[in-house]
Amino acid sequence: MKKKRKNKHKFRSTKKKSSKKLTMVLFITALLMTGLVVWVAINDWDVEKSFGEISIKLGLVENETVEPETEPEVEIPLDVEDNPEDLDEDLPGEEPVISDDDEDPEPSPVVDGGGYIEGQELPLQPTYIKNVLIANKTYPLPATFAPGESKEAREMFDKMAAEAALSGYKLTAFSTYRSFEYQTGLYKRYADKEGPEKADQYSARPGYSEHQTGLAFDIGEVNQEKIWLTAEFGESSAGKWLAENAHRYGFIMRYPLGKENITGYMYESWHFRYVGESIASEIYATKGTLEEYLES
Repeated sequence: MKKKRKNKHKFRSTKKKSSKKLTMVLFITALLMTGLVVWVAINDWDVEKSFGEISIKLGLVENETVEPETEPEVEIPLDVEDNPEDLDEDLPGEEPVISDDDEDPEPSPVVDGGGYIEGQELPLQPTYIKNVLIANKTYPLPATFAPGESKEAREMFDKMAAEAALSGYKLTAFSTYRSFEYQTGLYKRYADKEGPEKADQYSARPGYSEHQTGLAFDIGEVNQEKIWLTAEFGESSAGKWLAENAHRYGFIMRYPLGKENITGYMYESWHFRYVGESIASEIYATKGTLEEYLES
């Protein structure tokens, strides 16, 4: 009977100890769970990150440093419609583009009352455009340019005069080549008599005269000297024949009526310039001038 009581007391003692151990385990488990929840909360409730760090601290895995991912650089195109002014800004490392429009334009030459460029000096060489020698108020000749009368122009004039004679017109070239020195004296006489402004309408300043090229022929009818150097010659039968046929021999009326603003000189029905048959025929067909032909 005593032995039975003793066993019963031993069983109760063992049960009490087991209960204490269970209570202790539960208490520790509760603490661990509470700590785990707090740890997850510290890591922004990232469970994977939290367990990863716990594993590292417990030595279960090696600590690997993970480089943070970086966003790739994206080139943002300019929105032309929203930011049109941005296109004018220079991009770093690029040279600014300079257009021809940004350059300062050359100032236009100043022309005086006679149609000449102020301050223009005579050149050292004559000017050829489209292989044609030009002498006008824009393109002067050197003072030393002295070719004399053109032999080719004289030959073609003689042929033209011979044909005109068959129609009863006796043509003559009463003024052809003039030297720089001769033109200097001639212009001075006209300017002294009527003033430079008036003289500039019909007489060239020295160096600007087409007669200095040796290709200009002042033409009139023999025994009709009274209408030489006048518009009346152009109304005569001989003058009309010349105007209609000169191009076939390489001559053009150099200063036609109605073209004064282009040639720079008054109408001269008697002044003809040798340019060759092809060019003369083209100018005649278009009723143009040498300036218009050379600029076309």
